Amino acid sequence: MSNITSKALSHLKCLTLVGLVGCSANLSATQVSIHDPVMAKEGDSYYLFSTGPGITIYSSTDKIHWKGSGRVFDTEPTWARDIAPGFNGHLWAPDVFEHKGLFYLYYSVSAFGKNTSAIGVAVNKTLDPTSKEYNWQDKGIVLQSIPHRDAWNAIDPNIIIDEQGTPWMSFGSFWAGLKLVKLNDDLISIAEPQEWHTLAKLDRPAFEDEAAAGPAQIEAPFIYKKDDYYYLIVSYGLCCRADDSTYRLAIGRSKSVSGPYLDKEGKDMAKGGGSVLLNGTKAWPGLGHNSVYEFDGKDYLVFHAYESADNGLQKLKMAELSWDDKGWPVVDPKALDEYQSVLINQVGNK
Repeated sequence: MSNITSKALSHLKCLTLVGLVGCSANLSATQVSIHDPVMAKEGDSYYLFSTGPGITIYSSTDKIHWKGSGRVFDTEPTWARDIAPGFNGHLWAPDVFEHKGLFYLYYSVSAFGKNTSAIGVAVNKTLDPTSKEYNWQDKGIVLQSIPHRDAWNAIDPNIIIDEQGTPWMSFGSFWAGLKLVKLNDDLISIAEPQEWHTLAKLDRPAFEDEAAAGPAQIEAPFIYKKDDYYYLIVSYGLCCRADDSTYRLAIGRSKSVSGPYLDKEGKDMAKGGGSVLLNGTKAWPGLGHNSVYEFDGKDYLVFHAYESADNGLQKLKMAELSWDDKGWPVVDPKALDEYQSVLINQVGNK
């Protein structure tokens, strides 16, 4: 806690929770307000990336106390407004992935409710902003969706390398569901011949306008390999609506990265399946857009949730995953109340 201010310390009442240090619900220190969090660890520091102008970055040494560490982009990608004329300067739903000594930061450019979208990638040798080698280099577009051409939406990327060493990118939101596409070994381009799969989707009315998102409320795929299975976690429902948010997490698993991903009842997620991993509560009516990591031998679910008592403001959440005797992950809903981040400062967040 050496970095936290004395004022914040006077308000902390901490307890040990599932390998994290949580703080009481009456804490007056500012929490990290964040959408779509993803994480990486380099050295003794954790780095948190989120939706925001230029992709917002935070850093921490304990996964509780976070300080602002700048942005990936000082302005915005040069190509963004050509792809999405309604682009408002916010880059959405990043994913960060380390491979062969490089960090790849995938991000989404889009206009809300439209599939005039693209996924780009920037590369860096380090996540430490004090390093002389720290320099995000934008490699441009990996994948683009165009209304009336594509029945999917190029946002919410997630990268995984399968047991054969092949890289894949899952992505998608609403429309015809969540997709998986094979990447080249450079991790910045689609492999040829192209290989595509549908991971998960919900029913969409037959006569829905192809350019409209429609009512198929699914997004934000994240694939996590654990023992013999690949686990696909997705967000169902509607985000960003305070007490009216219906966002929640659902899961399926497969022995192949390309699926099919079956839920606990054996239903294919590509046919509407998906077992509940975590639902909202009265205090936290909506939650979702998760990532999953192993840190120090423990598996953690990282996500955001909307706090009813704070006018539906989105907050960072972390919860340790346990595993039942059938190999399914379990998360204690109490973590919604017991894990609370502490924002030390906003240094670098212009």
